[in-house]
Amino acid sequence: MRSSPQLLALSSAFFSAVASLLIQQGLRRSNFYAAFWINVAVGVVGLWSAVLLLIPRGTFDWSAVPYFVVSGLVGTAGGRLFRVVAIDKVGAPVASSILNMTPLVATGLAIVVLGERVTGPILGGTLVIVAGTVLLSLSGRYVGFQTRHLAYPLLAATCFGVVQVVRKLGLSQTGPIFDAAINTTAGLVAATAFVLATGNWHALRCDRTSLLYLIGGGIAENTGVFLLIVALGFGDVSVVTPLIGTAPLFVLVLAVFFPRDRRSLGWRVVAGAILVVLGVFLLTGAKRL
Repeated sequence: MRSSPQLLALSSAFFSAVASLLIQQGLRRSNFYAAFWINVAVGVVGLWSAVLLLIPRGTFDWSAVPYFVVSGLVGTAGGRLFRVVAIDKVGAPVASSILNMTPLVATGLAIVVLGERVTGPILGGTLVIVAGTVLLSLSGRYVGFQTRHLAYPLLAATCFGVVQVVRKLGLSQTGPIFDAAINTTAGLVAATAFVLATGNWHALRCDRTSLLYLIGGGIAENTGVFLLIVALGFGDVSVVTPLIGTAPLFVLVLAVFFPRDRRSLGWRVVAGAILVVLGVFLLTGAKRL
């Protein structure tokens, strides 16, 4: 049965939401340097283990390496760094909401670079999801953070939007596991260089509870990235990427299980979530129109 890019993208959004909440829990007694580096390191270990176990070495296709090195530097290193800082500064619900600007970046580049055709439902769905994002982000003032800190999730969204097009261009014959492994390895090299250059290697130490949360967040994060790359292999960037924007909806639902996060669930959050769901409906029906 042919895989559905919409279902894969929604699954990726779910794991991204789980990662956001686990990282937020880990950051309570740790710091963003540890969260960032552990997140990427977990991906490298998991993905290369899968490559060595599942893919014959004779089938490795190195032609896509330049694309996924760029993807790793911009998305895995840059995007995740800004995302972790955003979660630390403004919280998982608001950070995930602002990250929904990713579809605007990715869809615009897909039209210009890949020549993808954007239909009315795709455009409408993207705009509705972004409208939901704006409403969701307004709830942040009741949680308490400085407005300038919204720059972090905006930078993360830009990085993630750019790399979706790069990943689409670089998908190789070896398959998404190998491509994701190259992507994450480049990210780990950049992450390690960043931590060393800033003199914060000692900050990677954390207690057992934080470590477990951050490892869990890394597993969820990298599972989401892998599913995203698979989805890009089956569907257009302009369809797959906006569906990744449903992550805030999953964050809001899952936040119910974290007592400290329940206070942020006001009417703006509910209304924003409804808009996100409407956007998903428009996008998933777009290919049938």
